[in-house]
Amino acid sequence: MKRVIVGLSGGVDSSVAAYLLKAQGYEVIGLFMKNWHDDSVTISDECPWLEDSNDAMLVADKLGIPFQTVDLSKQYKERIVDYMFKEYEKGRTPNPDVLCNREIKFDVFMDIALELGADYVATGHYCRKGTIEKNGKDIHQLLAGVDSNKDQSYFLCQLSQNQLAKALFPIGELTKPEVREIAKAQNLITAEKKDSQGLCFIGKVRLPEFLQQKLKPKAGNIVEVSDTFKAYNQTIPQFDSKENKLEYLAQKPEYTILDGKVVGQHQGAHYFTKGQRKGLAVGGTKEPLFVIDTDVNENIIYTGQGKDHPGLYRHVLYVTNDELHWVREDLAMVDGETMTVQARIRYRQTLEAATLHKVSSGMYVEFDNKQSAITEGQFVAWYLKDELVGSGVIS
Repeated sequence: MKRVIVGLSGGVDSSVAAYLLKAQGYEVIGLFMKNWHDDSVTISDECPWLEDSNDAMLVADKLGIPFQTVDLSKQYKERIVDYMFKEYEKGRTPNPDVLCNREIKFDVFMDIALELGADYVATGHYCRKGTIEKNGKDIHQLLAGVDSNKDQSYFLCQLSQNQLAKALFPIGELTKPEVREIAKAQNLITAEKKDSQGLCFIGKVRLPEFLQQKLKPKAGNIVEVSDTFKAYNQTIPQFDSKENKLEYLAQKPEYTILDGKVVGQHQGAHYFTKGQRKGLAVGGTKEPLFVIDTDVNENIIYTGQGKDHPGLYRHVLYVTNDELHWVREDLAMVDGETMTVQARIRYRQTLEAATLHKVSSGMYVEFDNKQSAITEGQFVAWYLKDELVGSGVIS
């Protein structure tokens, strides 16, 4: 009998994942990960991890499976929190959920599970796993969840073949309403529970307050750049190679304080991210202001009016070799190769047609249509049909 350790988070998805595995005849053990101790940044007095671990315990009890809690807060701080602060300081915007899957759930947590004699680790993600044979070897596929509304394959875009080999995604074939129906039918306490918001596994943490612990507030200017700014209307020069042209197109405009007018003050450029509208507190503009760029060295936020402002749009981005990852290692490209894919630069974005161009220093992703708010530090993920084959950090 194969043993599966389920990451029970206290939510409905992992509860139903555990139920389904048990129904399929696996020996199931529930494990709750505690990743955070600092209550000074959680919202309000409710202590979400206590409530969540309690719900997870009640679900395990109801299903008649063993349950325990593991404290991973030390690893979480080192691998996720410290990394996030470093990225924000550099003016990049990290994605803690993608990292949490790569570094915690499918690494630290998986190691613990294997020590407990598990054959597999299961989570309540809306995605599917496929396995094909190629040259006599099993190759694992990361496939989109059937519920296109909830597909979470993007969050797993950094997983490796070794990690996928040991992973199970029991609810990937179901839609969210179906999952809730099963939970109701089984009288699971989490059946009606709202989906959690906030950082992966920290519970209800507000990001700005969280960042302010490490990154001290520092007043700076908010500059509004007109949509007629010269860089937006430059003619594209002639290039002797496609690579030089891609390099040119992947560069974002460089702004100085003289390129617009000062319209307000902010408390720290590193708290803001491209495409952000909330929190600027500047009124009196015809269209709302959106962040088009941040300069953490000069502590300036550049903004533009309206979501169609040309400063938000580019159609080429770049990933360096050391931040390039293939889930399907067998499909990794060699220099000079191109590949036609569908790609997204954030969770929930519809897939967009794009071409990958492998060059010696890394890879360019060229979208057919201009993309809004391509943000350094976020992940771009690319798909062939419904299979996520690779990803990288936007640089």
